[in-house]
Formats: sequence, C-alpha cells, structure tokens
Amino acid sequence: MLGLVVLGMVFAVQAPKKKRTTRKRAKAAQQDKRVYLVHADNLHYDQFLNGDAQVLNGHVHFRHVGANLYCDSAHFYEQSNSFEAFGHVKMVQGDTLRLTSDYAYYDGNDQLAQARHNVVLKHRKTTLYTDSLDYDRLYSFGNFFEGGKLVDGNSTLTSDWGEYHTDSKLAMFYYDVQLKDKNMFLTTDSLYYDTRTSTAHIVGPSSIVSGGSTIQSSNGYYNTRTEQSKLYDRSVIRDQGCTLIGDSVFHNAKDGTNYAYDNVVFTDSVNKTMLLSDRCEYNDSTGYAMATWNAIAVDFSQPDSLFMHADTFKIYTYHIHTDSVYRKLHAYNRVRAYRTDVQAVCDSLVYNSQDSCMTMYRDPIIWNEGQQLFGETIYAWMKNGKMDRAHVVGQAFSAEQMPDSVHFNQVSSKEMKAFFRDGQLSESHAIDNVLIIYYPVDDSDSTLIGLNYTETPLMKMFMENRKMKRIWMEKPTGTLYPMTQIPPGKDFLPGYAWFDYVRPLDKDDIFNWRPKKGGTELKEQKRREAPKNRIANQTAQPPAPASHD
Repeated sequence: MLGLVVLGMVFAVQAPKKKRTTRKRAKAAQQDKRVYLVHADNLHYDQFLNGDAQVLNGHVHFRHVGANLYCDSAHFYEQSNSFEAFGHVKMVQGDTLRLTSDYAYYDGNDQLAQARHNVVLKHRKTTLYTDSLDYDRLYSFGNFFEGGKLVDGNSTLTSDWGEYHTDSKLAMFYYDVQLKDKNMFLTTDSLYYDTRTSTAHIVGPSSIVSGGSTIQSSNGYYNTRTEQSKLYDRSVIRDQGCTLIGDSVFHNAKDGTNYAYDNVVFTDSVNKTMLLSDRCEYNDSTGYAMATWNAIAVDFSQPDSLFMHADTFKIYTYHIHTDSVYRKLHAYNRVRAYRTDVQAVCDSLVYNSQDSCMTMYRDPIIWNEGQQLFGETIYAWMKNGKMDRAHVVGQAFSAEQMPDSVHFNQVSSKEMKAFFRDGQLSESHAIDNVLIIYYPVDDSDSTLIGLNYTETPLMKMFMENRKMKRIWMEKPTGTLYPMTQIPPGKDFLPGYAWFDYVRPLDKDDIFNWRPKKGGTELKEQKRREAPKNRIANQTAQPPAPASHD
C-alpha cells in the first residue's frame, strides 16, 4: 500500500517506528475519537446497508478530532465509527488544510480519509490534484496512486503515484515524474520536493532543461525559486556545443553561471577543444570559462591532439550568439605544451580563434624534432590545426641539432619569420643583425665539410622536404672554416643555449615544470627611441620699463 512512508529519504522523512506508532496511537485512543453528526436535513435508517447505516441527505456535517467534514449525502456507520460521503465532499482542518472530492470513505478509528474522483488537497499555498487519495490525519500525509499533480507557486509537479506530507511539507513523486516552471522542465522517475524551500531533490537519472542548458544528473537539488542547482555524481551540463562534467556541478539559470569541481571535463565541440581540471567555471550567457587546479587544455582538431598545462586557463567569448563569434584563450604561469611533432614552454600565452594566432610571452621556446626556437615573444598562426606561420620578436634564436648531436646550425637576429606548408617549414626570414653558423654536409658520406660563419642584415632561406633548397642574403660577409681549423669559441653564437632539459617529454610531463638554469633567461633589452627634434624655446623678453624719478 502506498501509505507506507519511503525509507531512507534525504529529507529525513522516515517510516514511523513501532514505539512511536504505539505512543501516537495510544495518545489518539485517549482522545474522544467518536465521529459526531452535527447536521443533516434528512435522516433515516437502512438495515440493508452495512451495520444498519444511517442515511443522511442535505447539508451533511460531521465533526471529528478537530476536523469538519461536509457532503451532500452520507451513509453513517455509527457502530464502526465511519461513514461514506457523496457529492461535494469537503474536509476542513483548521485554516491550513482543505480536502475536496466527489466521494470519500472516512474511518474515525484510524483517522483515515479515502477520497476518490476530482480530489483536491489544498495545504497553505500548495495544491494537490488527483483522482485517488488516501489521507492519514494521524500522521499528516496522503498518498495518491492514479496520477497526481502538485502545484506550488509557479511550479507544477506530476507523476503516476506519490505522497505528500502536510506536517513536513515534503512530497515524494514516482514514475513518469515531470516538474515544470516558467523557465525549467525536469523529467525523472523519482523525485522528492520540499514545498517550504521550493527545492527538488533528484534521486534517479534525470534530465533538466533550464534556459538554453540541458542538465543530466542522478543526484542533486534544484531550487525552482532561485533557479539554482547543486548536482553530484558526474552530472552533465550541455549548452550550445559546450559540455561541462564534474563530480560536483553548481548551476545558476538566472545569470548562466556554472561551477564544477573534481575531475572536471569542459568540452567545446565546435572549436574541438577541451579543458580538464579540478575546478572549472563556465557562463553560458557570456561564454566565459576558467579552469584551474591541475588544469589541462586539449586541442583535438587533429588526429594527434595537443596537450597544454598551465596554472590557470581562461576563455573569453566575443559577439556570442552571432555569426561573428570568436574566443580568446589565456593561459598563464608555467605553460607547457606537448604534441608528438611540436613542444613548447613559456610563462603565459594568448590564443585568438579569430585569426588562429597564439602569442607566447616571457622566455618562450618551441621545439620541432631537432629544431629549437626562442625569443622574447613568439607569434604562431595555425591553419586547420597545423602551423601556418610564426613570428619571433626580440632576441630571436634558432638552433638545429646535427645528427652527431655535437654541432648545431644556428641563426640569431632581432626578429625571425617562418612560413609552413602542410605543417612543414618551407621558408624562413632572419631580419636585422643576422648572425649565422651553418655546417655544410658532404652528400657522398654525410660528413660535415666545415663551419660557415656569416653576418648579414637580412637572410631568406627556402626549404623542401626538411632540407635547405636555397638561401638568399643581403650583402653577406663570412668565412668558411674547415672542421679542423675552427677557432675556439667560434662554434657557438652569442646567446646560444640548448634547453633539452626544459623540453616536455610526453603529455604527462607537461605537469613537471623545469625552469631555465640561472643566467640563461633572456634579459630585457631596452629599445632605442627615435631621436626627437628639440626646439629651443628662446622667446625674447621685452625690456624692463625705464624708471622715472
């Protein structure tokens, strides 16, 4: 029977224990539990009805233990202390509870009312509609079992069967449960609802449509008054191509904010990026996202994903909900990135999806197989998930490790530009104050011919299949030293450093920050300012007026 109260409810509604039941029944027994007939227009006995019933008609009124019961007609079984009520049945208890129906059977010994057909239970500001309701006055709860609807303010809760407790103001709904309000629609199979706080407790697989977001959870709370959710057990929020998953997720439909904690996964399926962390914030109204605590950003636009770690990631969305939408990703403090073909470290970076440009700040370094590139600031433009071009500004230095792992081709300049075709370097420019160390290789036996040292204001190098095809320099000056005649110290350019100990080894190594060795950090260089024309302000002063005695 559905009158049994569900065990283990989070709202602390428990089945009454035997001792409590005995005490409460004993207390009820001490009361005057007789059902009193207050009024009826007509009364007669019918011996053919159960227990020689009194047949009552017209403005029938009963009173029992603080409750008044009214109906059009009734069969009153005085011997069993019960009655059947017909037509416009109404039970009123104080000024807080009102039960109406077309038919009801009332047992005065157990204080149980069984109401049928067009049943309406009004309790303060909450109304329950059903066709079959058993209401236990002793324990202040009713259960319905042929479909019911609970209306609480702007919220409407429906299900196949359930319970409502008038003392605790708690409702438990089961099977085909739906909760609706002006901004939310929830579907589930089991739901507990607290009418005092307008809070729904999700206790089974549930789906919530709130604003533009869809929430999936098996354990959590939703407040219909504040439109805030507290969700647990790997709950999921989806919004416009973005998905947020976490062990704990908090959602506010009014301002669009979402917070997730522990094993968080934020996925942007449109831009094919993912944030992994233990704390993440996302606003579906503004498109702002922030991830920290073991944070990882993953770019899975290519079969080989790029993994990046930083202390904090932030995403800003511009022109959201328009065709001109674009995003900026900010990563700062101890950035390390790994993909099988490229690795990078820097202090901070910004990626702009509008032009697919990634800007790396403070001691940035990029590695591509045996090549290393660093400078003060590095700009890298992507195309279809691959490197398209790069620009190194300030103290630019490129080094390529030779097969013998001892010698290095090197280029230093004030700035460098690189251009790629299908992810492979096709052309590079070194601009201003260019110094070059290059080891030509004998094609016959792959031995090094010598060291070519060159100085030039501008160099352009063209590559094909990762090999130099041709080189162009403006007014170069240089010397070719045979391998046996290289002057001491001439095999490395000023500023040379090989940071293999800093380089990320795999996608798990991005968490292991290894700084540059002391003294190898780039020193900020002051830029010379253009000379300013200074015009002496020598305005003639008028002579002092002559004095007259």
